[in-house]
Amino acid sequence: MPQSELELEKNLIERLTGLGYERATIRNAADLKANLKTQLEKHNATTLSPQEFAQVLNHLDKGTVFTRAKTLRDKMELLRDDGTTTYLEFLNTEHWCQNQYQVTSQVTQQGSYKNRYDVTLLINGLPLVQIELKRRGLELKEAFNQINRYQRHSYSAELGLFNYVQIFVISNGVNTRYYANNRKQEYKQTFYWANEQNTLITQLDDFADSFLEKCHLSKMICKYIVLHESDKVLMVLRPYQYYAVEAIIKRVETTHKNGYIWHTTGSGKTLTSFKAAQILTALPKVHKVLFVVDRADLDYQTSKEFNYFSEGCVDTTDSTRQLVSQMTGDSSLIVTTIQKLNTAIKSQRHEAAMAPLQDQRIVFIFDECHRSQFGETHKNIVKFFPNAQLFGFTGTPIFADNAASNEHGKRTTKDLFEERLHRYVITNAIADENVLKFSVEYWGKIKRKDGTLITEPKLDRDFFENPDRISLIVDWIIAHHARKTSGKKFSAMLCVSSVDTLITYYETFKRKQQQGLHDLRVVTIFTPGTNEADEDANGLIGEPDFNIVADTSRPHSRDKLNEFITDYNQQYQTKQSAKDSKAFYTYYKDIAKRMKDRDREGFQDKDRADILLVVNMFLTGFDVKHLNTLYVDKNLKYHGLIQAYSRTNRILAELKSQGNIVCFRNLKANTDQAVALFSDPNANEEIFIEPYEHYTEQFNEGVQVLRAIATLPNDVNQLISEDDQVEFVKAFRTLIRLLNVSKSFTEFDFSDLNLDEQTFEDYKSKYLDIYDRTRSPGEEKEDSLIEEIDFELELIQRDNINVAYILKLLGDLQRDIKDDATQADYQQKKASILELLDKEAQLRGKRDLIEKFIEDRMPAIEPEETVETVFKDFWDQERIEAVQQLCAAENLNEAAVNKMIADYKFSGKEPLRETIISACNEKPKLLERKKIFKRVVSQLLTIIHKFDDALGEFETEE
Repeated sequence: MPQSELELEKNLIERLTGLGYERATIRNAADLKANLKTQLEKHNATTLSPQEFAQVLNHLDKGTVFTRAKTLRDKMELLRDDGTTTYLEFLNTEHWCQNQYQVTSQVTQQGSYKNRYDVTLLINGLPLVQIELKRRGLELKEAFNQINRYQRHSYSAELGLFNYVQIFVISNGVNTRYYANNRKQEYKQTFYWANEQNTLITQLDDFADSFLEKCHLSKMICKYIVLHESDKVLMVLRPYQYYAVEAIIKRVETTHKNGYIWHTTGSGKTLTSFKAAQILTALPKVHKVLFVVDRADLDYQTSKEFNYFSEGCVDTTDSTRQLVSQMTGDSSLIVTTIQKLNTAIKSQRHEAAMAPLQDQRIVFIFDECHRSQFGETHKNIVKFFPNAQLFGFTGTPIFADNAASNEHGKRTTKDLFEERLHRYVITNAIADENVLKFSVEYWGKIKRKDGTLITEPKLDRDFFENPDRISLIVDWIIAHHARKTSGKKFSAMLCVSSVDTLITYYETFKRKQQQGLHDLRVVTIFTPGTNEADEDANGLIGEPDFNIVADTSRPHSRDKLNEFITDYNQQYQTKQSAKDSKAFYTYYKDIAKRMKDRDREGFQDKDRADILLVVNMFLTGFDVKHLNTLYVDKNLKYHGLIQAYSRTNRILAELKSQGNIVCFRNLKANTDQAVALFSDPNANEEIFIEPYEHYTEQFNEGVQVLRAIATLPNDVNQLISEDDQVEFVKAFRTLIRLLNVSKSFTEFDFSDLNLDEQTFEDYKSKYLDIYDRTRSPGEEKEDSLIEEIDFELELIQRDNINVAYILKLLGDLQRDIKDDATQADYQQKKASILELLDKEAQLRGKRDLIEKFIEDRMPAIEPEETVETVFKDFWDQERIEAVQQLCAAENLNEAAVNKMIADYKFSGKEPLRETIISACNEKPKLLERKKIFKRVVSQLLTIIHKFDDALGEFETEE
């Protein structure tokens, strides 16, 4: 028998008490408050009267998880009964081991549902760590989903003390993960703990010994949780980030030696370096910390990211004069470029101001140190600041194999930064599921429309820049882009070898768009002139130049850039230009923001860019989760290749299963060489996904499993027990996942699968039936096996199949009415529309309304009216009536209900019981309130999901 959840809980509590946690018996909110009073009194060596403790509870019961995290770290000014004031501490963050530790279990909270939490760790009486357990053999994701449900239903109840949780831990005994209290993250943003050698610690007992040990857990909460000011969320460092920061801090505290961190691209080096810099600035022996980047765009990006983590913590330097002013002033953390730093220490103009800094203990952190630290500037810094310590961060270090020769010879990362302090390579990141694997396709042979092949010579510029070849590649991209990007749900980059080639590509895309051959939104940026030359000679990524001069030697490329920016302005209603360097840099930042904003909530599809066409820009240091494809038509080698490929492999949700690389040159040897250099000579199987045949074979094996549960789709109706339904859901979900990967391959064909497309769709309908029965808003059942399963609907939702799409079909149906189509044709089209509604997860709940519109309203549409306009009026009126019906049935104030709906759409949080009760026109009896609350929440969510989800953009005529 597998170990039960109860046994796991019992063993964990015994282990934690052995680690020094005091066992506490806390069953409910009253116990939690009483214990909090006792622990705060003990921690602060004081006694609180009931009135004083009421002040404390009132102080704690304010704000979001984010604001409460700040409250936790601050002291409270408490007015004593005798009129004096004192300061109350909730958490000792400076001496983190000096806190009070307790463990309890099965705390019950009553919110919209009654929830019981498995194991809670309290520090000074506040629940700061919540551990949810599942019996061995169950998916860990179910525990993650359970915590999400608790957050929705009960964490805000009873003074919201559980909103002080900083870290969640989920485990099934065999696998254990942790993550910060951040509702906005996906399951893939949960982490394994590991030792310093990156060996994962997954067993619950081992995790408890290493991670939940009192002093280590306190250190993680006090030092290694980051409060992200922009998104107002908590972030927690991953193990390799923790070890890197600890190594740097130890190096500074105990030595004057330098060092470097090798953490693979995409592993979060900005967060690591920020946390290291933040802690270093607090050390009394450190005068200043300078975070040094090697080009202006990274200065902007890094400063922005740092200020996201801690608002206003970084002074950006727009000029060398400003840099000198900051270095001689009170700024403790400065972000600057290596060029400005070099000017500051070499220029006679700044000599007098800089002189007092020469003997100070200044720590320099160099970002992406594989690029910039191999020349005269590095020597100048070391010579000018003899007491400085230098630390480098890189995802792709310079070794002898990939070092470029200059007047100083071949300089490696080790030559300049001495010892490697921590190593975390791409194979580690993939094993930890912190980055994705790559799918690489090589299309060195391009087929003409007549079937003949164009084969690739070794290196022939005339061949690669031939417009006919480029036209064929553009045709290929047009044909396969939707497949690669899951129906444009992700963006792509296309990197090419030179500005001239880029211009040919852009104009080819534009011409084919004007011919009606595609509707892809292609945007581009390049430096006119010779700044972004063909880098095929060495295969590395050149550094972009933002200096736009009026008298460029190549006016043709400048004219083209202006023309392409005009296209951009028309597409996105902007006013960008490249009249000078400042305007060009503003255009650059607008493109960067457009790409990055796709990762943010509320992104509008009208702002989407499908393909970003570049030579060198954005190929390093540019992180966008919604970018999943890189088309390559340039030579890439060594760190240039790894950096470029790594633009695509940031973790997102299940829909993004790998980073897609499509090479229109034969880069296989270069790819294998780069992988061997930066991970392991035998790492290909770990870094690249399996071939197409692997996934089709896996799919067909999964079909056998599915058929054993339900031979035919209709047999799903006979699965009465919840256990049987769970097995079906898991079996079909496996097929969905495999199909998602298979469809990304160019050669995908449904005929390779042992399940035809219609039967797959029929099974999908049954899968959605189970979802509808078990996941209807407000109908969630406690202790349900199927309740915690993630149906991963994003894998079968088609964003283009929304209400707006249905309206286009209805427009066709309306034309049939006007054109006197046969009744049989009309009924067939109508039936196909209704069938489509049944098969789309987002639309099933709207079927009755759309059918009502077809039956009652469409026949009466006047000739001058459009389907879209009439439908919008119909939809708005139905929404109003739905709210009115709810208000009439429950005797609610309509304005208050509309406000609750608006608040939910803004925050995603269900209304509190008090909010709903206060909306009642007549105050209900106490015994009735719970039932009324549940009914109203359920119906509110039904209205919101029915009328607001998956609408798309209506094309209405004014």
